[in-house]
Amino acid sequence: MRKILTAIGFALALPVILILIWWLISLGTTSIFMPKPDQLLREFFETWVGDRFFTDVLPSLARFAIGTGVAIVFGILIGLLVGLSRNLRDYTEPIFEFFRAIPPPVLIPVFGLLIGVSDQMKVVVIAAGAIWPVLLNTIEGVRGVDSVQSETSRSYGIHGIARVRFQVMPAAAPSILAGVRQALPIGIILMVISEMFFSSSGLGFSIIQFQRRFAIPEMWSGILMLGLIGYAVSMIFKVVERRLLHWYYGLKDIENAA
Repeated sequence: MRKILTAIGFALALPVILILIWWLISLGTTSIFMPKPDQLLREFFETWVGDRFFTDVLPSLARFAIGTGVAIVFGILIGLLVGLSRNLRDYTEPIFEFFRAIPPPVLIPVFGLLIGVSDQMKVVVIAAGAIWPVLLNTIEGVRGVDSVQSETSRSYGIHGIARVRFQVMPAAAPSILAGVRQALPIGIILMVISEMFFSSSGLGFSIIQFQRRFAIPEMWSGILMLGLIGYAVSMIFKVVERRLLHWYYGLKDIENAA
């Protein structure tokens, strides 16, 4: 219990300090561009707890989940294929480096013309930008598999899908999940940007509409909602990562204890 309370204390200490600093700075100001903490909290509940949650927040979360999920699945599959083949790595590396260097938001107008203004376009934008960390980390993870383990697998006749499942994937899992961790915030960013360009609903659409109407507290409340979503996604991922890599963190704990 003491460890849990200590962890909660460390997690909340900096946010509390920042909120206190914000409250002190905003005490003597009348600027409409800096709402006070209590005003922002009131606007947050008035704006997002109600119909807008179902018309804007949930559609955004669905696009994010689908787009990021597609990026993770295809990133791992393609990364495994490329990482397991030396020749394929040599052929694809220049192409990957070229497309990875293109900022995903630049492709939003292109996808808008090719696919149309739809939820499918936003999902494709998210997937196209979030796939690269997963893909490249998967390739590096597969390339970094211990050669002794590979020789041992061959000696015992473990080939094909069985080798990928029982040797390659566990060995590359820390690197793959590191790529997934990087892909999640990219997915959230692209979700917002795509909704700011072509959309009639979603968090990005609402925030840009608040800004255009000079509804500054409501605009900040949308940014607060995005921050809370990002924090929740990060916490959920940490739990999943600890479950999937329990053996890895167990080894690290043993090494630290030694």
